[in-house]
Amino acid sequence: MAVTLLDLYYPLISLLVIWFLYHYLLYPAVLSPLARIPTPHWSCSISDAWILSARYYSRENRTLQAAHRKCGPVVRVGPREISFNSAEAVKTIYQGGFDKHAWYSVFNNFGVPCTFSSLQSKTHSLRKRMVSNIYSKSYINGSHAQACQADVILNKWLMPTIEASVAKTPHPHGIDVHSLFCASAMDFISAYCFGISRSVKFIKDKAYREHWLKLYMTRKGYGFFAQELPFLSKMGSYVGVRLTPAWVDAANGELEAWCRELSDATIRAIREHGPETMIDPADDPVVVRTLFAGYEKEAKLRGTSSPVYSTTILNRELSVASEVFDHILAGQETTGVVLTYLSHHLSQSLQLQEELRSELLALHPNMVLMENANGKMPMPDSKQLHSLPKLHAMITETVRRYAPAGGPEPRVAPYPSCRIEGYEVPGGTRVSASVYNVHRDEKAYPNPEKWDHTRWLEGSDGEREAAARQFWGFSSGGRMCLGSNFAMHDMKLVIAAIYSNYTSHIVDDRGIEQTDMYTGHPKANALYLRFEKI
Repeated sequence: MAVTLLDLYYPLISLLVIWFLYHYLLYPAVLSPLARIPTPHWSCSISDAWILSARYYSRENRTLQAAHRKCGPVVRVGPREISFNSAEAVKTIYQGGFDKHAWYSVFNNFGVPCTFSSLQSKTHSLRKRMVSNIYSKSYINGSHAQACQADVILNKWLMPTIEASVAKTPHPHGIDVHSLFCASAMDFISAYCFGISRSVKFIKDKAYREHWLKLYMTRKGYGFFAQELPFLSKMGSYVGVRLTPAWVDAANGELEAWCRELSDATIRAIREHGPETMIDPADDPVVVRTLFAGYEKEAKLRGTSSPVYSTTILNRELSVASEVFDHILAGQETTGVVLTYLSHHLSQSLQLQEELRSELLALHPNMVLMENANGKMPMPDSKQLHSLPKLHAMITETVRRYAPAGGPEPRVAPYPSCRIEGYEVPGGTRVSASVYNVHRDEKAYPNPEKWDHTRWLEGSDGEREAAARQFWGFSSGGRMCLGSNFAMHDMKLVIAAIYSNYTSHIVDDRGIEQTDMYTGHPKANALYLRFEKI
């Protein structure tokens, strides 16, 4: 008897149903090694919907915090995703060289990867080695170019702007310091990348600064589908359904064109005149110069055998632009957020400001504006600046409490499997921890929601050591934040310059609450303070 297609129809349908039930229900819910891990919601073992909803509505950090309080330090938030909240897990994942998740691919710029977006550890390490030296603490402290750039930014741009905001009467008036601090951070990092003459000068150019920040917020606010559901996003675009609005692509395009123009102009200047011909040390494009030299050296040493040959060596100008674009985007907001929240706390207490100023005046030279020097202030010795305990404690506590990049940092468990916190984790599983939750460990940080800089100064040696061990504001391991030393240096300079000469007072802090995003900022994107000359 002949077998027809109709005879095979029902068996095939039955097999497909059985395969579907096994693959998407039975295995993940019962048979997977991850089935032992507690879940905050019944659907987490068979669906990503619960965690995707939290991400889509920008409430992931607080949602994960509640999940860990309910279920413990290891929580399964999806069929192949685990959230961890322990120092042991952080050490295993982030110091163990786990590759980054494809989530980071959205940070590729101009179609080529940068250090931050490199997924494999091997290529990341190679890119990082090319530029890590100029971001080391010793290099920054001894950099004549960076010192000259800081002198220009602080003495010619920032302090005159603050002075111009000072009124003779205490009637309500003020300046948006969140915008100003983001501008200051942008000026510092763009000068370090391109040289002072090509820096963006956002402190002075308020109009373009506000336009640029709007473009940046547009880019930042619409990354969900590209990061979390890239396949669905691509399929939608093929059939004419845009999950990401067209104006987001337009904003990205304008930002990339802006950075490409600055980067290419800097490379042309290096090629035409050479880096050693810079007459003004402040005009040394430290980052671009170092990157381009690193790519040239890699091309000569390894050529086509280089792991970054196809992505970087063949696209040197684009690769430089991609790298500095990442440095600029990462540096301006995170530093601006920390300075905003620190100044907000300082502005609530004149006594706290006085304690800080007493410490700042101990610098030799200190940063008090000098009338006999046309209102300029001397730049402090970097080693002295970094040895000030109260200043360091205040900035560290602000990074802890208001981690500007507090969201989960996804990694991929290596094949075939690994053990994390006693659980067998299959290769390919998405694993992560978040600064937001690590910094709310009540054992390391009693009353963690309270901003308390004294936790880094007082208490027993054991308590301070526990706090330091748990601190994860700049990540850890080989993927630790490349610009952490640069950020700390510039934040200390800005705070020292302002509070050596002014007191600050709150004018309007409505919307100061921090958003629940990967990079959190004040909900109002503003903080208005009034400054008074001391």
